[in-house]
Amino acid sequence: MSVQLSEFAKSLNVETAFTVLAAAKKLKAAGKDVVELEIGDSPFNSTESARASGLQAIHDNQSHYCPSPGIPEFRQAAARFVKSEFGIPASAENIAVGPGAKVFEQFFCEAFLNPGDGCLIFSPYFPTYIPNIQRRGARPVIKSLRQETQFRPQVADIEDFLKTDPAPRAIFLNSPHNPTGGVSTEQDLRDIADLIRGKNVAVFSDEPYCHMIWKGQHHSLASQPGMMEQCVAAYTFSKSYSMSGWRLGFCVSSPAIIDAIGKMINTTLSCTPPIVQLAGTAALERDTTERDAVMLKFREKVMLLTNGLNRIEGFTTLDPTATFYVFPNVAPICNRLGITSHGLALYMLEGADDSFGVACLGGECFGAAGGGFLRFSCAEPNERLQQALDFIPVAISRTDRINAWLEKHPTHRLATPYAM
Repeated sequence: MSVQLSEFAKSLNVETAFTVLAAAKKLKAAGKDVVELEIGDSPFNSTESARASGLQAIHDNQSHYCPSPGIPEFRQAAARFVKSEFGIPASAENIAVGPGAKVFEQFFCEAFLNPGDGCLIFSPYFPTYIPNIQRRGARPVIKSLRQETQFRPQVADIEDFLKTDPAPRAIFLNSPHNPTGGVSTEQDLRDIADLIRGKNVAVFSDEPYCHMIWKGQHHSLASQPGMMEQCVAAYTFSKSYSMSGWRLGFCVSSPAIIDAIGKMINTTLSCTPPIVQLAGTAALERDTTERDAVMLKFREKVMLLTNGLNRIEGFTTLDPTATFYVFPNVAPICNRLGITSHGLALYMLEGADDSFGVACLGGECFGAAGGGFLRFSCAEPNERLQQALDFIPVAISRTDRINAWLEKHPTHRLATPYAM
């Protein structure tokens, strides 16, 4: 190979859920029955008005370029949505549309980070945060979330970052939190806003699971006084409206920041397809009742999986607070079996049985602080969730198969026991 990849390209890590998804699909194609709890996708149909409006947009030939920040009707609908549901003082000029929420991580970093700047991330973290920080030559600064504090970011950790980092410039805040299901309270957000207000520090407020709140309600940092000038809040239609394949999301911020992000959209994506934006507009305006009914179905799934996992010896899971993930502590099992948590996840997929498997993720896929945990998505029918719950105790009891799997995959041997 005569052309050399950049150091960034060679160092790039991907979202592990898609890697495990590919492995699960390969096993299924070969005839294995796999319960797929690895990927954060909805098992439900896109909402009715979204589907109907998308089809109508195709019939109406809404298939040409549009303004890079979004079509006016979508931006207006999104502004009304965040204002009425989360108290964010937005109008159309505060909105930019994109293909999902993930792309706004990159645009946020491009907007605020220079080489050498520090960006605070709480671990476990969504895996694509770090690559987007590294794109800018900036430095990820990691603080750990803990199960004993409900996986909520601690204000003391933010204070330490601001005081000790040589160039603190940005913070990634994810609430409701993937993978743990933790939720920042309104008081947490008020304290964070008071701490950073007026400082040269920007916050990416990642809020894809804003309607998957099982205790209390969702609050956004962007609703706190002055935070629109320091915050980019990102939303997606993938979770609330089961529109993951449409690739639609938007961000909310001050007009000046939105103008900068609009230029980034212009110079990378050109625009988000109008057909998709019109479907999303209809979902925001007409599918609230259907959305809320689906959220109750997700809550039922989370409760089923949480209660079932907590009945398995060695699993400890917090009561469900938010998201459609369950994040049990399995450190006692891993320590006893001498296997990493992601090794345990892969073993249950590949090695525990020849004809049946469960796909999930080890917590270390989301950073070092996730070691000793597993992440289960609830995106399967309830009867399939129960099949997984029935299988897991059998899988971890088959020590001969575990040892045989570790012989073939020695990198997943646990070198140092997880803290209990």
